[in-house]
Amino acid sequence: MGNKSLSIRIDSEMLDKLHVVADYEGRSANSQILILIRDCIEKYEEKHGEINWIKNNKQT
Repeated sequence: MGNKSLSIRIDSEMLDKLHVVADYEGRSANSQILILIRDCIEKYEEKHGEINWIKNNKQT
């Protein structure tokens, strides 16, 4: 599975705050976002079970 690109709209204040947090953690904003997404997925899977993206992808 290759890397994909995703654009998001984010207000400037939130983006500035994200950069502060990322800098504090020694990460780029992109890396910080990936960690937040990973943590969100892990939390979801703990509650609902593993996401089978192939099965879910066929439903769309």
